Amino acid sequence: MKKLILLVVVLAIGGFAAYKFFGKEEDKPREEKPKPISLGEQSGAFHQSYETLLDAYFAMKDAFVDGDTLKVNAAAAKLAAAAETLKVDEIAGDSTGIIKETAKTYTGTITGSALGLAGEQDIENKRKELDMITDAVWTLTRTVKYEGQKIYYQKCPMAFENKGAYWLSKETAIRNPYFGKKMLTCGQTEDSLQYKN
Repeated sequence: MKKLILLVVVLAIGGFAAYKFFGKEEDKPREEKPKPISLGEQSGAFHQSYETLLDAYFAMKDAFVDGDTLKVNAAAAKLAAAAETLKVDEIAGDSTGIIKETAKTYTGTITGSALGLAGEQDIENKRKELDMITDAVWTLTRTVKYEGQKIYYQKCPMAFENKGAYWLSKETAIRNPYFGKKMLTCGQTEDSLQYKN
């Protein structure tokens, strides 16, 4: 009789434990998952100012492809001005303010690097600044989810003694700004962005 009572008690405890462990999903408290920061559709003023920034970047990249340092310097000055005046406060739907602050950090980097690039005398040093500017513009574009044209993220694996370097392009065709006409088509598209639906 004692064995039967012990068996019933063990089964009851086991059944209770199984119920608690494998119980219905509704019985378990639900954890609040963090919500991603989302952006609304950007204002026309922001969109236009971002296009100005990208146009200046693409003009600078194209001047590097041509090996024209005067055009590189002029485009770098325009890029610095465009980054400085980017309408970050027009970013829509950023209720926390994190995206605006992050964007301001990247525009500061772009401005400083573009001005530094224009001040460099040697084209190789200018190209090093291009690599840093590219990283900042790419990350900024992803941060603000720019809804304009498709942007291609391209890489030259041989730049800077085979360390590799990136640039942005409006097209899939490779036009290498790190070697220009010496190795115009050296590189590949690594990624692309297009947030517009």
